[in-house]
Amino acid sequence: MTGAAAGPSADLVIVNAKLVATCDGEGRELPGGWVAITGGLISGVGASTEPAPAAAATLDAAGCLVTPGLVNTHHHIFQNLTRSYGPAINGPLFSWLTTLYPLWAGLDEEAAYLSAWVGLAELALGGCTTTTDHLYVAPRGGGDLWSAEIAAAREIGLRFHPTRGSMTLSAKDGGLPPDSVVQDDDEVLADSERLVAAHHDPSFGAMTRVALAPCSPFSVSPALMRQTAELAEKLDVRLHTHLAEDPDEDTFCLERFGRRPVEQFEEVGWLTSRAWVAHCIYPNPAEVARLGAAGVGVAHCPSSNMLIGGGGFAPVREFRAAGVPVGLGCDGSASTDSASLWIESRAALLLGRQRKGATGMTAREVLDIATRGGAACLGRGGEIGELTVGAVGDLVCWPQEGVQYAGALIDPVEAWLRCGPAAARHTVVAGQVVVRDGTLTVPGTEEKLREHAVAAARIQGLNS
Repeated sequence: MTGAAAGPSADLVIVNAKLVATCDGEGRELPGGWVAITGGLISGVGASTEPAPAAAATLDAAGCLVTPGLVNTHHHIFQNLTRSYGPAINGPLFSWLTTLYPLWAGLDEEAAYLSAWVGLAELALGGCTTTTDHLYVAPRGGGDLWSAEIAAAREIGLRFHPTRGSMTLSAKDGGLPPDSVVQDDDEVLADSERLVAAHHDPSFGAMTRVALAPCSPFSVSPALMRQTAELAEKLDVRLHTHLAEDPDEDTFCLERFGRRPVEQFEEVGWLTSRAWVAHCIYPNPAEVARLGAAGVGVAHCPSSNMLIGGGGFAPVREFRAAGVPVGLGCDGSASTDSASLWIESRAALLLGRQRKGATGMTAREVLDIATRGGAACLGRGGEIGELTVGAVGDLVCWPQEGVQYAGALIDPVEAWLRCGPAAARHTVVAGQVVVRDGTLTVPGTEEKLREHAVAAARIQGLNS
């Protein structure tokens, strides 16, 4: 037995699972298993042969695969205000960005709150229990967008890692965005420090942690990258940015800095285990090794990479072999249009096999990436992303019943990605049921959707 069943009762016990995939260091899988949660932390895990403890509340996982909650390591939630925006759909990355930046200039606190509420609800329904967000536009007069997002996360009940993104190079400086969404270096650094002081919780089991996240090498100055790395060291917070996402980035960095993107990343002091990066599709083998030696994490965003990432394949197997922590990311809702970590998990499986053949990726590798890998990217290994005693009480019950799973009798983990589509029956965060029987437990979804529609229409210029 992996956790004592006797003694004081638990707050919540999840029972009758088809299989509990613990995603622990040994990859243990417990048929007919149960998970007990007390005080927001896992207090016991066992198979059907071991008695579950008494509990104040019980959640039935009959017919379900139970896994740790999935961890989303890269997202731009505000972009759900411009989902599937027609004029930008078929362009490469740089033209996609320049089309959408003027629309995102209309973002304000209300729109940031509504987009976060809707986006976090969507993630929870899809089995995500911890998510980052990379909000990097700062329209003048827009207000405190990051605190608005954090308020929404607290209402939904998701574990949230907002990142204080930034852009300082506008089109007049050789960058891509308009002046209306950039700030100067001093503004960015001061507000970064303010947000960490106001919201960052370094304690074990924290619900909110803040990271610092200049958008990319082509949207901020090298000076800001260096100063941000120094500030992150001072405040003991993590670093995040885009890296090696598109061939145009190689060209930009070589012309502007005389270096490839990973070389520039190292030059400004970011080649450290404090950092994790998004996409990283185009490093060469030597750069993969350098990232691994430094412990830099990578948020693999398969759907976005296929839709607007220049047609490349992130070297996921090579990253993991080199010691690079790899997690999954939904990326922005205006690039993939669906904030589902299950979709990203399935895409990672298919893309890995497309790249390297039938043995190029397995469902268990993907589950590890989506849980333990994401935890490592966020510096929370052993805390989130696994069902072990003492880890946080975050888990998902994935139903495997009905016509989609007829005949899937042997391996619930393989069936999780081969069958479907899948959504969560229950999503639990810190021992609290956020999704029950496929429905959010927090009220007000329809009202929020109506308000979101008004904000989206305003951002897209459809209200006039």
